[in-house]
Amino acid sequence: MLTVLCIATYLKGHEFLRECHRQGCRVLLLTEEKLREADWPRESIDAFHYINREMPHADIRKGAAHLARTERVDRIVALDDFDVELGAMLREHLFVPGMGETTARAFRDKLAMRRRARSAGIPCPDFVHVLNNDTINEWTSRMPAPWVLKPRSQAAAIGIRTVQSSEDLWKIVDAFGDAHAEYLLEQFIPGDVFHVDSIAFERQVRFAVTSRYRMPPMAVAHEGGIFVTRTLAGSDPAATPLLELNARVLQSFGLVRGASHTEFIRSGDGSWYFLETSARVGGAFIVDVVEAATGVNLWREWARVEIAGEHGTYEPPAARSQCGGIVLSLARQEAPDMSAYDDPEIAVRLRKRHHAGLIVTSDSPERVDQLLEDYTRRFYVDFHASAPPPEKAMD
Repeated sequence: MLTVLCIATYLKGHEFLRECHRQGCRVLLLTEEKLREADWPRESIDAFHYINREMPHADIRKGAAHLARTERVDRIVALDDFDVELGAMLREHLFVPGMGETTARAFRDKLAMRRRARSAGIPCPDFVHVLNNDTINEWTSRMPAPWVLKPRSQAAAIGIRTVQSSEDLWKIVDAFGDAHAEYLLEQFIPGDVFHVDSIAFERQVRFAVTSRYRMPPMAVAHEGGIFVTRTLAGSDPAATPLLELNARVLQSFGLVRGASHTEFIRSGDGSWYFLETSARVGGAFIVDVVEAATGVNLWREWARVEIAGEHGTYEPPAARSQCGGIVLSLARQEAPDMSAYDDPEIAVRLRKRHHAGLIVTSDSPERVDQLLEDYTRRFYVDFHASAPPPEKAMD
């Protein structure tokens, strides 16, 4: 019986935990002290262990070593983006198979992502580390504004801002103080943003779904818009280049086994650029969209490849080929009433406080587009609320 230590300092990964339990594993959960009473699938968890997110890593290593005296840990899996580096550190400390710290950095540090992509010949926006003043000035003198300023180790669009001039840039950088090295500055490339959600096993992408955002996530976060994305049909002209680029990214970044959410942008002239990747499933209910459209649950498949490990085998399940999409908005109401939305294509009604969300599926991509367009318009009237974009991850 395998023992799987799962790390989740945010409330997520329920189906991963359940699948490990179904497969006969002993399941340990390392989570935040403040989530002690959270709604975890407790029937699937054999033991809980707690940390504080700001705890020194030396103390976490000591705690993990103490745990290992009585638990033979076979797998360590980080279920959230912010736990990837912690999981890698503990694998190396306890000598557990899986992604180490050097590989993990490329899936968390946006500067490391850019450098790894550049070295692999994968097109990406031009960039500069916010470190040396002369180097920054040389870069901005040849790269026309606007630029995108990104924190290296946040997730999604958290902390990202658009900078319009050198004067604005230096005001922001000076305000960072000694934290300036935690940022990179990159070329702004307007275009359509896509994502590929994958399961990899033994360095090969074994399952992948391509999708397109209606608006770039950064625009949704900063302009208070409504989040919309939908899967692409296999015949869509964007599907093949996306799958090829995604495979190049994951192989060159060294994802041996696991899940990934990777984003790309197609510029106005049709050129493709890599934006960012991760060693986890996508957020914002993208897992639910993929399952509604294909019947494949990415959390479940991620658990299966982790359990199979370096000596096992894995075959992805047969998948449906419907098109799926989501419209998701912050809501003025605590529990929005979506009963007026009654189209038969609605597959999932999302239940989350102060959120309105629907997932639709159809054999027709055009029908999905029509529904998402209609629901977006109606959501602005019926539910929509906005909030300032967060500067750091929220609980």
